[in-house]
Amino acid sequence: MELGGGGRGAGDRVRRQLQAVGRVAAYLGGGFILLSAASSVAVRSLRALSDANQRKFAMPCGACEGKGSYACRLCKGSATIEWSPMYDPVFVNPCLCPTCDGTRVQRCLNCLGKGYA
Repeated sequence: MELGGGGRGAGDRVRRQLQAVGRVAAYLGGGFILLSAASSVAVRSLRALSDANQRKFAMPCGACEGKGSYACRLCKGSATIEWSPMYDPVFVNPCLCPTCDGTRVQRCLNCLGKGYA
């Protein structure tokens, strides 16, 4: 009788069981990724179809006249604002407008930049 023969057989059995579990996990993971990708494509296509249908029949936005953006209301199109950290300022610093980040236009908040309501 060999003493080491039984241990090797048990190790092979454990290795095969781990390989089987690994294969099942790979199949389930791959299926989940495939299902996630397919549902993402379906949702995006339905959203694009709905958006195109709305664009065809919707009225233009009254706030931006269908442009989707308008001149920044905080800086009034100058890209900077006058700001000082003190209540009674000695001097006032010109700073970049936090609303438009210096682009001088902001997205319409009524239509969220789509151009139609």
